[in-house]
Amino acid sequence: MRVAIDTQPGGTGPNEDWVAGTPSLAIILDGLSTAGLDTGCRHGVPWYVAHLGSQLVAALADPETALTIGLASALERVAALHPECDLANPGTPSATVAVLRQQEGGFDHLVLADSPIILEGHQGFTVITDLRVDDVLPDLRAEVEQYETHTAEHKAALQRFVTAQRQTRNVEHGYWVAAASPEAAEHALVGGVASEDVLTAAVLSDGTSRLVTEYAMATWSEVFSALKTGGPQELITNVRKVEALDPTGRRWPRYKSGDDASVAFCQW
Repeated sequence: MRVAIDTQPGGTGPNEDWVAGTPSLAIILDGLSTAGLDTGCRHGVPWYVAHLGSQLVAALADPETALTIGLASALERVAALHPECDLANPGTPSATVAVLRQQEGGFDHLVLADSPIILEGHQGFTVITDLRVDDVLPDLRAEVEQYETHTAEHKAALQRFVTAQRQTRNVEHGYWVAAASPEAAEHALVGGVASEDVLTAAVLSDGTSRLVTEYAMATWSEVFSALKTGGPQELITNVRKVEALDPTGRRWPRYKSGDDASVAFCQW
């Protein structure tokens, strides 16, 4: 498997995405926004996704290791790296996880939260994603989206939303992300597909997939056309061009003007 990758921050702050590709793996982690609130951890989200990503690659080096087992092991190992931090804090650094792995005769995948995997097949495109987060606190989400980005009202509404959202994270009847506890791995969506059913594949953070899902400014066919002609960089550039048309979120309400965007494009 040949994996082309790129990741770019959405603004002037540090990139909280992480992406990697190996001959058998494509992985994207999308760190969750802290909205400037306390996390109980002195390291921060970029540190967390970098360490979780590297531990996940190591854990899945053995093709016999189930994806959920590998993720649980990686979560345990990262937690052990910073025991001095308050890992019970509901805002402890966390991330979405999307993994595509090539196995003999096919591919297996794992998705935890809303970083999607898109498979191009002979009959079209299959989107694998976990949208349980969309069912959480719709009223507070709508409050955030009524304000333009970069306004005091938007920032205050976002902090109220994230504060409440943290109480629904990694609990029953809430939504699940990779955080301090390995239990989250048990709640990931997993599956597999035969090699002959897949032509190419893309693993994306939602900062990239929103070109289709939120902005409706491209189809999956157009996304894959951009990937084949210009690679991940061209696709992210297309996202930024669209966001520049609406820098304050009036046309497409969102949490920030530009989100960190990452791509792993897989061919074989």
